[in-house]
Formats: sequence, C-alpha cells, structure tokens
Amino acid sequence: MSGGDEAGRLVRPFTLTGGRTRPGRADFTLITTVTAVEPPPGRAVRPQPEHTRILRLCARPLAVAELAARLDLPVSVVVIMLCDLLDAGLITARPPRSVAGAPDLELLQKVRDGLGRI
Repeated sequence: MSGGDEAGRLVRPFTLTGGRTRPGRADFTLITTVTAVEPPPGRAVRPQPEHTRILRLCARPLAVAELAARLDLPVSVVVIMLCDLLDAGLITARPPRSVAGAPDLELLQKVRDGLGRI
C-alpha cells in the first residue's frame, strides 16, 4: 500500500476534519462567497497546512463549490474546515444575495422577444 490515492493525496479527508462529519454551523452553501481576512487577526492560532491553502486560495472572494473543486476535496470536508477558519476569524463568509419579490415579467418578456429576433 503506497499511502496515497490515485491523485497523490496522502491525507484522507476525514483526518483533515479531525474525524468530524458535520459542520458546527450552517453558514455555508455551495455559492457562499469566502474571503480571507487581511491582515489576519493577531489572536489567531497558526492554521494547519490545509487551512493555509484555503486562506491562500481565498485571497480573493471564492465560492465554496469552486474552492472544493480547486482543493480536490468533498464539499462537506471543505465546509467543516471553513467553519474552523470562520470561528478563528480568519475568513468572512457572504451568503448569496437573494432577490426579493417575483421576477419582472415585463422585462422577461422583452428579453424573450429580443432573443427571438436573433
């Protein structure tokens, strides 16, 4: 046994979460935008290597789904690690903006009519 999978990963996902299988909070969806806090708070503990990688990737806002894809990890594992970083004050999480009310049917009709002319 080589100790790694086909992708070359040496650490199994459950070890990245300390064996946890559920996040401690419900702040994250697939389209929640995550951004690293700059500069990091002075009281913050030194993050694990995997957490440091997340912080590097989140130097600019990044959606949870894209972050999981770039890390090549299951979303559930990434969300648990993001909860750790949020609790430590190292990231901010922005939920997706919701549009209040029903869609503007007149505007949708104009778009449909315009596309029909193409």
